[in-house]
Amino acid sequence: MRDDTMKIAIIGGGISGLTLAWYLQKDGVAYDLFEADARPGGNLRSWATPEGFLLETGPNSLQLSPELEELLADLGLTDQIQEAAAVSQQRYVLRDGRYQIMPGSPPSLLTNGFFSLKAKWQLLKEFRQPAAPIDENETVAHFFRRRFGSEIVDYAVNPFMAGIYAGDPEQLLINKTFKQLPALEQQYGSVLRGLMKSGRGAGRRRIIALKNGIQTITDTLAARLTSYQPDTTVTAISRAADGTYQLELKGPQGLEAAPGYTHLALALPAYAAAPLLEPLFPKAAAALASVYYPPMTAVFSAYDRAAVAHPLDGFGALHPKVEGTYAAGSVWTSSIYPNRVPAGQVLFTTFVGGAQYEDAACQPEEAQKAAVHAELSKFYGITGAPRWQGRYAWPRSIPQFDARIVDAHRAADALDADHIVAVANWRVGVSVPDCIRQARMRAGLLAAEK
Repeated sequence: MRDDTMKIAIIGGGISGLTLAWYLQKDGVAYDLFEADARPGGNLRSWATPEGFLLETGPNSLQLSPELEELLADLGLTDQIQEAAAVSQQRYVLRDGRYQIMPGSPPSLLTNGFFSLKAKWQLLKEFRQPAAPIDENETVAHFFRRRFGSEIVDYAVNPFMAGIYAGDPEQLLINKTFKQLPALEQQYGSVLRGLMKSGRGAGRRRIIALKNGIQTITDTLAARLTSYQPDTTVTAISRAADGTYQLELKGPQGLEAAPGYTHLALALPAYAAAPLLEPLFPKAAAALASVYYPPMTAVFSAYDRAAVAHPLDGFGALHPKVEGTYAAGSVWTSSIYPNRVPAGQVLFTTFVGGAQYEDAACQPEEAQKAAVHAELSKFYGITGAPRWQGRYAWPRSIPQFDARIVDAHRAADALDADHIVAVANWRVGVSVPDCIRQARMRAGLLAAEK
């Protein structure tokens, strides 16, 4: 028998909350979505500057997963897809003070000159190395070090984790970040053999943006929702005798109450969800409050093309921690999407901060801009000052899937029994496709209860 009394309060209007609401709406499930900001999208922000730049202050590009592709088609945005330039398939890493192309596939790891003979020999030995017992607390660095050696960790794993996750592989857990790799080790005895037999190492997904900015996705979702309430902050949650939830709201009309919700969906950062949960679920609140979000800053620097000696024939360049740099690396925005910058100029999006560079992220804006310009000039052979610089700072950026996330995930599992679901990037994955996949799955499960 269908339960027509089900009504869900979604707290948070980022990509997760908006996607959850979209699929609930399609399934005929009643919901209200509350977003504290006047604009939707959370960290998905596109910034068109007066100088003629189209910038992303959230993710610069997206992997086109099946779920993302279907959502874009659903929203009528397929014609907005902008493919990354073919040159972007090349990725550079700083080694011995100069940029070198990082091998892009397991076979090229052996044929490319990036790694030493010793590192290549350790890669070959990985095929014969037996699987180790499962360790739920094993870090990413420990896993790769025991399977592939320290050089792979220093010059491949470390810069990748800093550049993509703003993280430190010495702290991030392999079981929470790349859980498929320990599974391949257990099944095949060798990670590389498992990648080859499962096909998981074959090629990359298409890399895209949207012509008018990635924020187009969240703007379109919000416009299509029938029960979206922006500029409305949930200040408290209480529970009635019948088990339903009541929200205290602060919105354009002042303070008000919204009663009668059978389910809550927390589409919020863990640190924002924690104080709402504290009166009813103090242990869960404490677990969520402990999740670590390091600070991060994006510094945008534009130069005349003629002033930059490097060919910029790739996606960008990452900096291993062992190289002792100021920034974690740069995306070559003008190489990936040439129409996003004025003619005759190039644009670097440089990332300062994260778990390994936290002190630099907290410096004043002008100091960061100056340090980034100095480092870009050194490594790219740049002459002269920038034509333009901008900055966007996240005091709390990407949730870290380290030891502190374990209790938060356990708390989220326990909250399911009280009809509270966590739908956010700290729950199952930090990428936009991860968030869309999770939100769609949760919408299906909720609809099945109706």
